Amino acid sequence: QVQLVESGGGLVQAGGSLRLSCAASGRTFSRYTTGWFRQAPGKEREFVAAITATGGSTYYADSVKGRFTISRIYAENKVYLQMNSLKPEDTAVYYCAAQYDGSSIYERRSFRSWGQGTQVTVSS
Repeated sequence: QVQLVESGGGLVQAGGSLRLSCAASGRTFSRYTTGWFRQAPGKEREFVAAITATGGSTYYADSVKGRFTISRIYAENKVYLQMNSLKPEDTAVYYCAAQYDGSSIYERRSFRSWGQGTQVTVSS
């Protein structure tokens, strides 16, 4: 499994921005589609965004499209999630997911490695 560490979470006011980072160990990290998921209290872990190994394609949940941007920097072995125009409903623990198995990118079971998560809290 790939070791993943998320960072960049915190407390921000509605309308503000945060940039999450997913740092990975393992040279196979960039060979797979990488995803971001989030989980709010009492809710299922849900898909947020994903980026292919080459960075040629990105995918976003409808709820974040136009506000969030996922990117990959190969030299740093990292994937980022830039979050703008944050809303209180974005409050959740955000997880980085790696080792995509080729099935649906929208399902967490499609990813074999997960980070421990970083808390994002958006106040109104």
